[in-house]
Amino acid sequence: MKELKSAILMFIAFTVICGGIYPLVVTGFAHLLFPEQAKGSLITDSSGKMTGSSLLGQPFSAPEYFWPRPSASADFGYNPMGSGGSNSGPTNPDYLKTVGDRVKALRATGVTGLIPSELVQASASGLDPHISPEAARIQIPRVAKARGISQQQLTAIVANVTYDRQLGFLGERRVNVLELNLKLKSLNQR
Repeated sequence: MKELKSAILMFIAFTVICGGIYPLVVTGFAHLLFPEQAKGSLITDSSGKMTGSSLLGQPFSAPEYFWPRPSASADFGYNPMGSGGSNSGPTNPDYLKTVGDRVKALRATGVTGLIPSELVQASASGLDPHISPEAARIQIPRVAKARGISQQQLTAIVANVTYDRQLGFLGERRVNVLELNLKLKSLNQR
């Protein structure tokens, strides 16, 4: 009976510590040290309306916007509740057809040369908000034509929202598609 009482008290103590106190302390430090990230890295447009998070991809398919990396999330694209890869290997016929269809769609918009893989293959999470600067650059002619602006102006906008490697050596240079498209949207509002 004594061991049962000790076990129950330890269970209650660890539940309070690990399930209550520790999460509150960590959350408090997160809000103190990294307030933007702790609140979800939310992005607002030029009118102050919250439009999304810099951490989650969003669907864009209109020709006047830059297109993101395809989503593999279940139900409909970019659904964080159904996050996950397709688990299809490189020899899966359905996967090959999907990638082939994406390549054909890009070619139909005038893209020539090598196509960066992130424009035709979904990320492991299916929610990646970034593309490479190369993937943004090959879309510049289409977006410039659809918007009626110069390719040089779009190149400058892409360069403005291109992030360098983290700490100078981690990851790759990247462009956040939502931030880029919000910059384009703000051009129309002036």
